Amino acid sequence: MPLPTENVGSLPRPAKLQAALADYDAGKITHEQLKREQDAACRDSIERMEASGSPIVSDGEQRASSFATYPLTDTLAGTGLAPNLAADGQYFAIFTDGHHRQLPRLTGGPFRYKTYAAEYLKEAIKMASKPVKQAVIAPSMLFLLYPLDGEVKGYTREQFLEDLCNECEKDIRQCFAAGAARVSIDFTEGRLALKNDPKNPWTGRGMLGQFIELNNRVINRFSPEERKNIGIHTCPGGDCDSTHSAEVDYAGLLPSMFGMNAGYFLMQLASEKDKERVYKLIGEHSREDANGVPQVCFIGVINPQNPRVETPEEVRDDLLLASKYIPKERLGSTDDCGFSPFSIDDKPKHGSPNRARDIAFEKITNRVKGTQMASEKLGVS
Repeated sequence: MPLPTENVGSLPRPAKLQAALADYDAGKITHEQLKREQDAACRDSIERMEASGSPIVSDGEQRASSFATYPLTDTLAGTGLAPNLAADGQYFAIFTDGHHRQLPRLTGGPFRYKTYAAEYLKEAIKMASKPVKQAVIAPSMLFLLYPLDGEVKGYTREQFLEDLCNECEKDIRQCFAAGAARVSIDFTEGRLALKNDPKNPWTGRGMLGQFIELNNRVINRFSPEERKNIGIHTCPGGDCDSTHSAEVDYAGLLPSMFGMNAGYFLMQLASEKDKERVYKLIGEHSREDANGVPQVCFIGVINPQNPRVETPEEVRDDLLLASKYIPKERLGSTDDCGFSPFSIDDKPKHGSPNRARDIAFEKITNRVKGTQMASEKLGVS
């Protein structure tokens, strides 16, 4: 079998879809009118990803408010917020360009998802001729809905955690039941947990160990056979062509991250300054046996924050270098991050969302080509 290659999740939303979202928030169009734009963007995403040669595809999260908030609200502006939530939660991240993204705040129990990712997946599968993957949010991210200190009246933290784990498990199981070939869990808060940003109080609480334990609390509910197709994605953020934790050393994250009993990991690496050092860390800390599953390491070979399109040869060379440290039977390729994890993103370095979208498919095509070239060099094609 050739080296596997897989996208993380999101693609830039077309400008027309972003305008429709704004009109929907303003009450200018109906949900049915918004859905028509979402359908068109999903179909275009799947058709163009299939045309790239990708062995597994997705809808690019064109229906989701964001990678983190899709279970909670219909739009990023807060239209259709789920019960027992208020819009004034804590910041999830403050990005290097100064902008921030905010989560809702839990006001009571029980905690329940409003939307499960399988609802998007069922629509995507109808449009696809290749296997489809689905990204879901990690319980560790949604843990931040609960206040850092004190308790929500009438709803203890432990009650919330049990409800949260049940909902996250349900989200993943419904995806597989709907036909997902793979399900990857977004864990961008992992690296951010080591930043200790004084402007963002949760990052100074030393929560990485707690995040890992909470995620395993869900992952360990699945059999080894199921966990082969459950992944973890990590990156230093990617929104409006900016990151939130790229300066955090992977050496602080990887030993803990590979403690999660997932079958594969999608890791930002194309934009890393010293790739070889991180490849070596991955080889040292990834496990051949993680409670019954080998951990396959998908290295990032594409930087979605940079409009320059990587060549297939560059992708090939990154994989060949990584193979010095990561066994080839546990090596794969991916993009550093989703191309637009939040639905409203003007992609400033790219010039426009539409241009960023075209560039994304060029990059994906070259990732597929370069991965095949590396496979041939390594004798696994």
